[in-house]
Amino acid sequence: MAQANAPDRSLRPVAREDVFPPALPSSAPERSLRPKVRPGNLARSSSSRANAASAVAAAEAAGQPVARPAPAPSATPARDTEPDVKQTRRKASATRVGKVCKDRKLQGTEVGNVPGKLNGCGIRRGAVKLYSVSGVTLSQPAVMECDTARALKKWVEGGMDSAVGRYGRGVVELKVAAGYSCRTRNNRPGAKISEHGKGRAIDISGFELKNGDTISVLNDWGKGKKGRILKKMHSKACGPFGTVLGPNSDRYHKDHFHFDVAKHRGGPYCR
Repeated sequence: MAQANAPDRSLRPVAREDVFPPALPSSAPERSLRPKVRPGNLARSSSSRANAASAVAAAEAAGQPVARPAPAPSATPARDTEPDVKQTRRKASATRVGKVCKDRKLQGTEVGNVPGKLNGCGIRRGAVKLYSVSGVTLSQPAVMECDTARALKKWVEGGMDSAVGRYGRGVVELKVAAGYSCRTRNNRPGAKISEHGKGRAIDISGFELKNGDTISVLNDWGKGKKGRILKKMHSKACGPFGTVLGPNSDRYHKDHFHFDVAKHRGGPYCR
């Protein structure tokens, strides 16, 4: 009976090719697509770079301009690229010309203490760099004490202006030969420290007039109208300044007036 009821073929399902197709072939190439570096190509590349470097070196040696590629931008942002606003303001205020020595007619900048390189030099009571006095410009800013600046103002408004009068329509610039300078008197070895080394002196070599003319101590002293003006300027400085030296004093002052605020027992020393 068991054999009679057995089916003619197996009931186990048979895999059909139309339902489960065979695996697709692999899409990977049979050999790598990465280019191979051949020894010959590598040698040629190195040789080209060496030849290019030699050509650049030869051009630079001959003084010819060489175009260089711009460097690639850095991926790292630069640090501290923002300006220091406070520091910029401090520098601007330090260089801004304005009232000094509590006098609006004295225009300059505050310098403070000036240390001296030689024993006896320096300014310890607050130096200023003077740019103009009573509307008259200094040809170069001069460092000095306020006592010197005030004496210069007194002479400019009194002695200098009265000596020049309307000649050349007045003085617009003082030709400054020296202000503060740490040195001995007349630069002589072993001499005392000059008043220039203490910020208490100024040397003036000439004057520029509004009409473009000039008065020179070296060229005009003792000559005509300009010579008379210079002589009057010199004498009028004796009082505002303690020491006044000019071409008649010695060979060191043939080309300029020396004014300083040193005090002498017998009164101002003027030569």
